[in-house]
Amino acid sequence: MADVNDSSEVFVLELHEDENPRDSDDDKIELDDVDLEPELSINIQQEAEGQETIQLSEENVNPGKIKLGPKDFELKKVLGKGGYGKVFQVRKTSGRDANKYFAMKVLKKASIVTNQKDTAHTRAERNILEAVKHPFIVELVYAFQTDGKLYLILEYLSGGELFMHLEREGIFLEDTTCFYLSEIIMALGHLHKLGIIYRDLKPENILLDAQGHVKLTDFGLCKEHIQEGIVTHTFCGTIEYMAPEILTRSGHGKAVDWWSLGALMFDMLTGVPPFTAENRKKTIETILKAKLNLPAYLTPEARDLVRRLMKRQESQRLGSGPEDAAAVQSHPFFKHVNWDDVLARRLDPPIKPLLRSEDDVSQFDTRFTRQIPVDSPDETTLSESANLIFQVSLTCFLY
Repeated sequence: MADVNDSSEVFVLELHEDENPRDSDDDKIELDDVDLEPELSINIQQEAEGQETIQLSEENVNPGKIKLGPKDFELKKVLGKGGYGKVFQVRKTSGRDANKYFAMKVLKKASIVTNQKDTAHTRAERNILEAVKHPFIVELVYAFQTDGKLYLILEYLSGGELFMHLEREGIFLEDTTCFYLSEIIMALGHLHKLGIIYRDLKPENILLDAQGHVKLTDFGLCKEHIQEGIVTHTFCGTIEYMAPEILTRSGHGKAVDWWSLGALMFDMLTGVPPFTAENRKKTIETILKAKLNLPAYLTPEARDLVRRLMKRQESQRLGSGPEDAAAVQSHPFFKHVNWDDVLARRLDPPIKPLLRSEDDVSQFDTRFTRQIPVDSPDETTLSESANLIFQVSLTCFLY
């Protein structure tokens, strides 16, 4: 949930790669027609034709007919901060689930409404969280608004970010990586079946529950209702994990998530993303052109999976065809995985968070958890037309 760290600085490993004829750069993308200005916007939004909006209401987000508000939740800890607000650990003080702990995401309307594209991202996050129910995707429990803010009440995942665990471990063993990838693949496959592209897969957006199982979170950059063969042109996500077709704005589909999975796998196994540089422009150039160097200590199966997931030509990428997740699941790296056991959460997580109680925050960044939790008053007055955006577009938030 925190928005703070670049995982490329987590762990520095001196690698002496063996040259492998299959570790080629023959699929590099030329930059002649690519705009690489240093200050690239990550929010250039072009809606695909036929995009739908899932209409949410207080009845289908908030169980029962009781209208909730900030007064029904006691602030306990700060879990993270973002561009538009904060994420708190809270305790519900009323109702049938009184005393239960949740994560409360607070977004300032005034910050969002200044940019129509950000309003669309906010709407997408609400829609997706409500529409998707899956063992490996964070659950939206309540949603409401005040004059100045939007509130999402999510399940509290006390295991913290996978990013923090990767930072502590330095690198993951292949068995550990296989466990997390298996659960993530199940989540991505489910989203794709619903026509949703995740597009922001990175360690910071992968949380662990109290048992150590994966939950995908932060759906603000997802694209809804993308059907087979339909592409979108939005430039969004985290640069180090971005697929080339997003960077070139040549149109992209569900295969971008499989590129990001490959980048994430590389990060887990080496401690750094596969392509990094000293600035944004050079990082993009590296992603589009540089050779993918894989360390010699990886098994042949791991090396092959990373290569096949990170094919720059989308049509050659594992998972790009109609089989989608099933093609990735069938790779030899997962030969010992029972996918029914994965979905049923029967596998033993390799990292079990050491938690003292239900409200334990030890797995979150202390730079946040040590702060005094304050949902500061927002006295910004929105114009009538601005408020109309939240009444019409953000239909999941009712007073």
